[in-house]
Amino acid sequence: MEAIYWGCLIGGAVFAIVSLVLGDLIDGLLDGAFEMPGVDFFKPVVLAGSITAFGGAGILLTRYSSLSVMSNLILSLLIGIAAAMLVFFAYIKPMRNSDVSIGFSMKELAGKIGEITIPVPEQGFGEVMIRFASGSTIQTASSFERLPIAAGARVVVIDVVDGVLRVSEWEKDVLKEV
Repeated sequence: MEAIYWGCLIGGAVFAIVSLVLGDLIDGLLDGAFEMPGVDFFKPVVLAGSITAFGGAGILLTRYSSLSVMSNLILSLLIGIAAAMLVFFAYIKPMRNSDVSIGFSMKELAGKIGEITIPVPEQGFGEVMIRFASGSTIQTASSFERLPIAAGARVVVIDVVDGVLRVSEWEKDVLKEV
């Protein structure tokens, strides 16, 4: 049984060192191999940490405790599971929630407020600038209501059709009437 513990410990340690050196390559090769849809708990780093902790705990318990082989195995498994939970909740989950990107999807622009930079005619295209915390973007726009919109007017994006933002003039007083 001790050989299995040593194999798990060494295998996990080698995986950690290799992933440190070739992390991006391994991430691309193993992308989705150990993952189940909707379950982030089965990421390679969590599994490797769990297997390494299982092996290390098994070696220590075998050498320094007087417990039976089955008790060592069960306790090692519990320690491995606890290590996996620790890695997941202390590293994976916070890192997933801290993903920051300046990219955006065109569909995310619906409902955003912008400013017309090039006038939008009744039947045609102009441009609208939408500001984000990380910067701003200028996109092609058309009038949702088929009315002309002058440069400098504040607009709201109603929807996005074929990469063109359909906008309507923003009326602040509408909120006061409600």
